[in-house]
Amino acid sequence: MHRRGGVGLAAFDRQEQSKRSFAQLSTALSQAQVDHLHSQLAHFRTALARFASTHRDSIKNDPTFRHAFQQMCSSIGVDPLAGPRKGGWWAEMLGLGDWQYELGVQIVDVCISTRERNGGLIEMSELVRLVSKLRGVQGGEITEDDVLRSIKTLEPLGSGYQVVEIGGKKVVRSVVKELDEDQSVVLAIAQVEGGRVVEDILIQRKGWTRERASAALENMVYRDGLCWIDDQDELCGRVYWVPSAMQWDV
Repeated sequence: MHRRGGVGLAAFDRQEQSKRSFAQLSTALSQAQVDHLHSQLAHFRTALARFASTHRDSIKNDPTFRHAFQQMCSSIGVDPLAGPRKGGWWAEMLGLGDWQYELGVQIVDVCISTRERNGGLIEMSELVRLVSKLRGVQGGEITEDDVLRSIKTLEPLGSGYQVVEIGGKKVVRSVVKELDEDQSVVLAIAQVEGGRVVEDILIQRKGWTRERASAALENMVYRDGLCWIDDQDELCGRVYWVPSAMQWDV
């Protein structure tokens, strides 16, 4: 019995030694893989920086090229806004940090100046149009992707700037408040109707009661500032207009 016990302990010791050896080998292999990965990332970063530096003017001035560069970065898991410096790689490698933040300031300018009439909601296409007009010809062409990227830089400010989708269209919200379900329905219909909404449309298309339709529209007027009332409509008498869904020639 004693001899078998000794053999068992020796076997156990060998097994434990084997486990430790495999663990050490695994650690060594893992560290080697990590070191190799870091080396690859360093080479990749250098190559990307060289490409960005070479094509800096095209990235800055050509929206199509800028979009393609952003798509290339996204496809390989690189966020141009991420990085150790303020402004991320846009600032670090391209020197576009000031350009990006200037665009952000212009977006804020347009959103604030139109807030009184649209309640803090503006369609993306309208925002791009007004910002482009503000920048002028010398400011260079901008795209929806540029605006989306700049709005992302505004998120840390906690100012409520966010892109939401209503009725299949992108809308920029510049106020800190969530849209409830009824508001989203009204806004989606307003986009289809050119900004014009009446209670009967909500009743007929959505099956709402008149009380629900009236309450939703009145709340959007008096509580949220998202609608205007027109009591002199020739067809319906009272009509609600949603400025964020209207086209403005300004």
